[in-house]
Amino acid sequence: MAQDGGQGLPLAGLKIVELGHYIAGPFATRLLADLGAEVIKVEPPEGDPIRGWGSRHNGHPVWFSIHARNKLSVTLNLKDAADRARLLKLCARADALVENFRPGFLERIGLGPDVLHAENPRLVIARVSGFGQDGPYRDKPAFGSIGEAMGGLRHLTATPGVTEHAPPRCGVSISDDLAGMYTALAVAAACWGLKGNPEARGRIIDVDLVGSVFSLMEGMLPEYGLTGAVRQPAGSAILTAAPTNTYLCADGKWLCIGGNSDPIFRRLCDAIGRPEMAADPRFADNRGRCANMAEIDGEIGRWTRTLSAAEAEAVLEAADIPCSRLYDMRDCAEDPHFQARQTVMRVEDPLIGETLLHPAAPFRFDGVAPRDMVRWTGPAVGAHNHHVFSELLGEKNDG
Repeated sequence: MAQDGGQGLPLAGLKIVELGHYIAGPFATRLLADLGAEVIKVEPPEGDPIRGWGSRHNGHPVWFSIHARNKLSVTLNLKDAADRARLLKLCARADALVENFRPGFLERIGLGPDVLHAENPRLVIARVSGFGQDGPYRDKPAFGSIGEAMGGLRHLTATPGVTEHAPPRCGVSISDDLAGMYTALAVAAACWGLKGNPEARGRIIDVDLVGSVFSLMEGMLPEYGLTGAVRQPAGSAILTAAPTNTYLCADGKWLCIGGNSDPIFRRLCDAIGRPEMAADPRFADNRGRCANMAEIDGEIGRWTRTLSAAEAEAVLEAADIPCSRLYDMRDCAEDPHFQARQTVMRVEDPLIGETLLHPAAPFRFDGVAPRDMVRWTGPAVGAHNHHVFSELLGEKNDG
């Protein structure tokens, strides 16, 4: 697969050094790479620990095909002075560095922001950590689950009134992914801030897992500040809109229905054979429906339990009511809409030796096919040592 420079993509020409491991930092740079940036992923000689996660095929991790796609992989031993000097040279030619080690790591190896900016004053330095670069929890260890817990999300995923079962995580590393998204956005913004101003210096970006999750808590903070109210778990419902919930069907599958606008609610009542509910003054607006949520959900649930999920979905779709069965990965991979939009695409992975299913980048640009944004799949450890050290840095011996 050709390893081009992302021509035609909006970040083509932007040079990023990734000094990250596990998920948050590498997820940020994957987004930037999908957008066309040149991303050089610096790995220890044994490789990013994430290479040991998930299923393997022909000895190679399948997840890494996506995790490191569109990136160049080089190996450096940061305990070695010569390799630290190489890293400094990489940063000298870069627009941004993304790192997600614990706070103070760069300083401990002699490559703190002061050193990096002395070499490259315009370098944007994005630092991703569990709790941020300052504050009393700065040095505490954290993984994504801690971000969910402390950021307020895990409290909300509990089943209302149930204490014997732990509140579930959402099923993916949402804290890391959120922090990665915010980091990618901040890097692009900081690089834009340098545009056209030769005197501008690179900014230092501080993103933390806990704060990334906390940013999703909508109006809960001002609600608490004004009234002392603490929002409690609501299960599959939303306390501020009704009806919007997930309902069991006759085949044991679940159907998500969003009927929470006035006209949609009226159509929903007709679709389930209860038009008199639409005329009930208690249900005339969203405030009233929220106050009577249990009664409305009970009626909808009685109807869904008479049909399979696919049958109920077809009835509601015919009435132009937002709904969906709960998809698993088979449903996603085989859905015609996912395929038509290339949200699911087939990509040749020469390292694994098979054609893999990849998710498309989560953004579209006119003139660029989604498939063209996946320029190559995750490479082997150090696959680009010669290209980066000899051709880009001009070293005579690429080690």
